[in-house]
Amino acid sequence: MRQDILADTFAAIDNAREVGKKEVVIKPASEIVKNVLIVLQQKGYIGLFEHVEDSRGGKFKVEIGNMMNKASVIKPRFSVSKNDFQKYEKRFLPARGFGDLIVTTPKGVMSHKEAMEEGFGGKLLGYVY
Repeated sequence: MRQDILADTFAAIDNAREVGKKEVVIKPASEIVKNVLIVLQQKGYIGLFEHVEDSRGGKFKVEIGNMMNKASVIKPRFSVSKNDFQKYEKRFLPARGFGDLIVTTPKGVMSHKEAMEEGFGGKLLGYVY
């Protein structure tokens, strides 16, 4: 039984990237995984992805991009205010301005840079660079 679908998603993407695959299948599909994939796609870390419905909850087929070096989930899911993103950038990202923290806010899932621009805090989900 799966405990953390989001952790499985980041692990599948990172493992596929490590071995040089161009595509990965993520299952089961969920709304939070879809929203995280949208953010990763907007930032250029992954290519196109599609939802494939099967009788077991569905799955996503994701094209792996060339920009990604590392992707991982953040546990525990730290609550972060709009002024504290810099602290977590130093902790999880290799350099300032390099990479993105994925955060869930009252306005949905977005990168920490978008959350700072819009003045939102939230919970950290993962990071990618």
